[in-house]
Amino acid sequence: MSTLVTFVILYLIISVAIGLYAARMVHNSADYANAGRSLPLYIVIATVFATWFGSETVLGIPAKFASEGLRGVVEDPFGASLCLIFVGLFLARKLYRLNLLTIGDYYRFRYNKVVEVIVSLCIVISYLGWVSAQITALGLVFNILSQGAISMPMGMVMGAAIVLMYTLFGGMWSVALTDFFQMTIIVIGLLYITYVVAGLAGGADVVFEHASKEGKLVFFPQPTTAEVLAFIGAGITIMFGSMPQQDVFQRVMSARSENISVTGAVAGGSLYFIFAFVPMFLAYSAQLIDPAMFTSLIDHDAQMILPTLVLNHTPIFAQILFFGALLSAIMSTASGTLLAPSITLTENILREFIPMDDARLLMTTRIVVVIFTVIVTTFALLSQGMPIYEMVGNAYKVPLVGAFIPLVMGLYWKRSTTQGALVSVIGGLSSWLLMEFFGGDSIWPPQLVGFLVAFFGMIVGSLLPQWVASSSEMEVSVTQ
Repeated sequence: MSTLVTFVILYLIISVAIGLYAARMVHNSADYANAGRSLPLYIVIATVFATWFGSETVLGIPAKFASEGLRGVVEDPFGASLCLIFVGLFLARKLYRLNLLTIGDYYRFRYNKVVEVIVSLCIVISYLGWVSAQITALGLVFNILSQGAISMPMGMVMGAAIVLMYTLFGGMWSVALTDFFQMTIIVIGLLYITYVVAGLAGGADVVFEHASKEGKLVFFPQPTTAEVLAFIGAGITIMFGSMPQQDVFQRVMSARSENISVTGAVAGGSLYFIFAFVPMFLAYSAQLIDPAMFTSLIDHDAQMILPTLVLNHTPIFAQILFFGALLSAIMSTASGTLLAPSITLTENILREFIPMDDARLLMTTRIVVVIFTVIVTTFALLSQGMPIYEMVGNAYKVPLVGAFIPLVMGLYWKRSTTQGALVSVIGGLSSWLLMEFFGGDSIWPPQLVGFLVAFFGMIVGSLLPQWVASSSEMEVSVTQ
């Protein structure tokens, strides 16, 4: 057994041990769902940072940047980091004061049970692609480390089982404590790898200069309607589509005070934005360090550029830190995104049809965690070949068109009504699906169309009944 594999196994054992230790703190469903709203600031920052720092950040974003430059990664990290910052600035304080268990509870509180169930289904479905991307990445890592002895499918199953092992028992407590440990590994590992790789490339300034000459640092789109619309559609997908997600909600709501929830979200989002550029720098450096390898992988398997660079050109200590950081990123995201939809499904859908006390709710949630793990692992196995960045981006189109508008307008527009929310959700989802299947060569991104329809649907659906009622009252008054 190689030194690298030995250290990776040791790391996995420590992560599982921390997660199982955290299970001692779970006594009820609130502990399981949001750590009893008792996390200090440094833990909240770590968990918020870990929300997005997963497989797409270390593997997907660098591949996208190497191919398309900054313009190609507007969705993530730009949109993703702004999502977390906006949640902290505009949503955290208002939602924290409501003392809700899930984000789905808000839709019942503000509208009714029908809206709650429909939106919760949208949220749960969106996690299929998101969690599958993490499972796929775990399979990739185990395949690389074993030099092909562990196949991708077997690695995916192993990875899902490891994450399930500690998430199942400890819930949000396990997610929080392992996130803090894993974030430490990520920061230390990536900073050291950057130092090593920058030296191999001739210095960071050489890498930036090369990227600039190749046009990779151009961010804004060409001034054409199609380019601008595509840019906006990509930008809002995660920026707005992730705001109504349970994993974001539970990390922010786990704070011990509303001030910590706000500060933790803003600081965690800012930290994510900074560190998301590190893997991009590393992957692009490969073009200077090993041009032949970079050229051979860029078109057909760009996700392999960074792992291949580390394995072929860095010392064993750097490899240990890199794969420790990579596994940390994937596992921290995977654990939270397994837990989030399971809690939403139990609390906001099953509980509406099956009465449960707190003990039964906790037991049912754990059962759903197991079932959901099996489902997303199967989905990941069936989705092999799809780029990780694309899997993640597609996941957030559903809540963007079906959940974002009722959430934000319900908080900030007093005239929002249940009818408006239903028109918004149904109109947004329907128009998005119609565009996906029949949009053809339209320059309008389907998710942007769905988002706009949802927005205007909320306004018309809320104001029209009020206007009709007001008109009827005026007629009655005139008649009298």
